[in-house]
Amino acid sequence: MSAIAISSPGRNRNARATTESAWIRRSLISIALAFLTLFLFVPLISVFYEALKKGLDVYVAAATEPEAVSAIKLTLTAAAIAVPLNVIFGLAAAWAIAKFEFRGKSVLTTLIDLPFSVSPVVAGLIYVLMFGLQGWLGPWLAENDIKIIFAVPGIVLATIFVTVPFIARELIPLMQAQGTEEEEAAVILGASGWQTFFRVTLPNVKWGVLYGTILCNARAMGEFGAVSVVSGHIRGSTNTLPLHVEILYNEYNFAAAFAVASLLALLALVTLGLKMLVETRAKQQEENVGEH
Repeated sequence: MSAIAISSPGRNRNARATTESAWIRRSLISIALAFLTLFLFVPLISVFYEALKKGLDVYVAAATEPEAVSAIKLTLTAAAIAVPLNVIFGLAAAWAIAKFEFRGKSVLTTLIDLPFSVSPVVAGLIYVLMFGLQGWLGPWLAENDIKIIFAVPGIVLATIFVTVPFIARELIPLMQAQGTEEEEAAVILGASGWQTFFRVTLPNVKWGVLYGTILCNARAMGEFGAVSVVSGHIRGSTNTLPLHVEILYNEYNFAAAFAVASLLALLALVTLGLKMLVETRAKQQEENVGEH
């Protein structure tokens, strides 16, 4: 009895030290909901309201006009090229950084984070200085009739640059936390490097790859700054969806601008849904592994 009497106050003190009172929890939840409502839900609802304000016919016409269709196709094309390339790079970089020790490892890690610290506009300007008509390679490209700036290749390059870190940064801590024991065991049992990667490393990080790919794709389709610099804003040719929205808005064509913007919002909502699905499946898999 005495032991119980002595230990109970300690447990109560620990509970009080780690559990907030009801009014604090309600206050924090209210602040979070108010913030989300003001900065997320209200703008999102406003986009769809403005897009549909003049009727469904105007909305459909704005979303299906040739210039909008061209912007959609270019946006999807840039993402379709940039995302798979970043998946390959992200897997290779994360595997090297997390599983091996080599000279220059810290430099590689820093370079992966470079797009986070460099303004997208500056990144676009770098490509202009390299591949533009007055750039380092501009005269040679012009002589060989190769167009990079103000063309699709420049948009793809800019998209790749700004989305480089997403998959690698998602996988590096995951692979580091998993350690190298399973890979070492596979090598001891006679597996080659590629067999170890595809049969041991990759299955262990598949949910991380999917999660990083979703984030990378969302950024690729929504990128504005770097793409704006290298695109040249050629209507029907080098305008992505964000650039097309800007042009329509600057021309005071608000209904069409919000209609096209709603397409980007829908893509964001689909991305959010996929993100939640991946997180749920990953959590379920972890629970199943823990039970067994």
